[in-house]
Amino acid sequence: MENIGITHYALGFIVGFVFGSIPTGLWITKALYGIDIREYGSKNIGTTNVYRTVGAKTAVMVLLADMLKGIIVVAILKWYMNSDLLIVAAAIGAILGHNYSLFLGFKGGKGAATGMGLLIYLLPKTSLCCFVIAATCIAATRYVSLGSIVASFFAPILTWYFGYPAPYIYLALFGGGFIILRHKANIERLLNGTENKIKEGHAEDLKNKK
Repeated sequence: MENIGITHYALGFIVGFVFGSIPTGLWITKALYGIDIREYGSKNIGTTNVYRTVGAKTAVMVLLADMLKGIIVVAILKWYMNSDLLIVAAAIGAILGHNYSLFLGFKGGKGAATGMGLLIYLLPKTSLCCFVIAATCIAATRYVSLGSIVASFFAPILTWYFGYPAPYIYLALFGGGFIILRHKANIERLLNGTENKIKEGHAEDLKNKK
């Protein structure tokens, strides 16, 4: 393996950031329905708001696209150099790019879907457990935000428990902590009982959702 220096890490981070910046939720909903998803519901471009606005099928498309953003960039770098630290640098870049998109004036989603994709590819055991945790929370409470927050909390703990290399533990710690911070407003609404429960929307009702 070639020697890897700071330039490689910086380049990996930048490439990850660019990939993560792709606003898939905005572009997919605009292509299919001619709308700006940022004008509806929570104004977020992520899967949950797409689900609440136009329905499950489109939300699944956005979820998969957001997951693939992170997977593709780390897969390329893993094939090219296979350095844990380089892969982590690119993964962090992808998470930050999703949250602070170059295409949206450094605004974006909350990182859960892109983080999920990275977990599935890099930390499959952790991802399976986090999926079960999130799905259980959502099924029991109907709060998607709670599922994301709880799963993010357990991600670094599970990564450590399953014996993954230290760089991946730090990635899970960063990603999980960052996603929780991005859900600060949701946490406040959960605590005061004003958080919205998940409910599927329908494209034909768009005119009433602005």
